[in-house]
Amino acid sequence: MTEALVDEAVRQSRIAPRGRMIAPLHRSLADPVHRMINAIQPGSYVRPHRHLDPPKPEAWIVLRGRLLFVTFHDDGAIDRHLVLAAQSERFGVDLVPGRYHTVAALAPDTVIYEVKSGPYEATTDKAFAPWAPEEGTTEAEAYLSRLLANCGQTSSVPAG
Repeated sequence: MTEALVDEAVRQSRIAPRGRMIAPLHRSLADPVHRMINAIQPGSYVRPHRHLDPPKPEAWIVLRGRLLFVTFHDDGAIDRHLVLAAQSERFGVDLVPGRYHTVAALAPDTVIYEVKSGPYEATTDKAFAPWAPEEGTTEAEAYLSRLLANCGQTSSVPAG
């Protein structure tokens, strides 16, 4: 892992339609452990989801910026939320398998190191929360704004 790799992921996330970019560090989708750099811009909506098939734990460490991490009860009520920040007292989190969760960048160019069990199978990797709107919809933007407000954050979208 190099600063150049992280810088390139950030550059790509700035122009990506979803406002985020993953730079895989694992060698194959079949690897038993996936390691990646995930660069996320404010306003990027990560639909709440969980990993059930098979159950997969995940861990994140914030390398740059600030991140809101949220877990949910099965009915969509917020279970807990944490603000993670690079070089701060709380900079990472470890999640047990099967919990609904999401993240939201609170600062431009937020970068996380993410680890989760593999292998990756697109059709079963994520079980999306039925109470959370689909990505790319106006409902998703409103949901993200409400979620941020409910977690004491005014917005993850930069002013301007």
